[in-house]
Amino acid sequence: MISFKQLIYALAAEETLHFKKAAEKCNISQSALSTSLTQLEEQLGVQIFERDNKKVLVTPIGQEVLNRAREIVMQMDSLQHLAEGLKEPLSSPLSVGVIPTIAPYLLPKIFPLLNEKYPQAELRIVEEQSHVLVDMVRKGELDTAILALPFPHKGLLALEFWQEDFYWVTLKGDKHSQQKEITSDELVQSNLMLLKDGHCLKDHILDACKLGADAAEHGFGATSLNTLIQMVMGRLGTTLIPEMAMEQLISQNNALSAVHLNEPGPHRRIAFLIRPNFTRLSSVEALKGVCQEALDKAVT
Repeated sequence: MISFKQLIYALAAEETLHFKKAAEKCNISQSALSTSLTQLEEQLGVQIFERDNKKVLVTPIGQEVLNRAREIVMQMDSLQHLAEGLKEPLSSPLSVGVIPTIAPYLLPKIFPLLNEKYPQAELRIVEEQSHVLVDMVRKGELDTAILALPFPHKGLLALEFWQEDFYWVTLKGDKHSQQKEITSDELVQSNLMLLKDGHCLKDHILDACKLGADAAEHGFGATSLNTLIQMVMGRLGTTLIPEMAMEQLISQNNALSAVHLNEPGPHRRIAFLIRPNFTRLSSVEALKGVCQEALDKAVT
């Protein structure tokens, strides 16, 4: 009879494409994992994996098996959490993905309030780019994820809780630095620097400013807003940051000016993504309320 553990092992092998790494992920020996997967293939009468000494590949029919296995694991997870959905919100651990342009600026704001309102709360935070987090939520590897919209999330529900605009950051004394508002036309000649491709914030900024993809290509490959701010300090150019990052990146730096981007907003919307059948909606709703309250306090 096929066991639940065999399905877990198979999905780990699919994720890592490496039996040793899959065994480490499952906290078993490589030989035990390999034997278990061989038995699974024999029980099903199909080859799920092609393997040699260097790599593991999923066969076409194996992919169908793994897709079904993933559905079964997610249903089992929902069954295990069914009773938890009736308990007090955030009374059991919650895994939450957060993108890098939100995590450093939102999390410090919410944890004090979270500890006050839900001292029993236990969050497991995963920081990754948007496309990775969406995939992890779909697969049941995360309970929920905090993303900036718009971003493709077909099959998932979005629970929006915050909207914000972008602010242009430059050194004080630079052209336009004394203005209260700045338009995208004025930004064209400002040597604008943005995050590297793959970060949705770059796409949101280009969309808000109606700029082409090459508008901020200067040979830089920054992966954090903090790095961009340091580059501004080094007189390498200017940048745009979201409102929630203002306090941490700008307010304590007397050398910088922040000017509101005068383009139709909101420039990005922040939301929790969940699966439609997620059983612990009350916990996500509670966390959403904490995030809203913390952000409201931070900007007033």
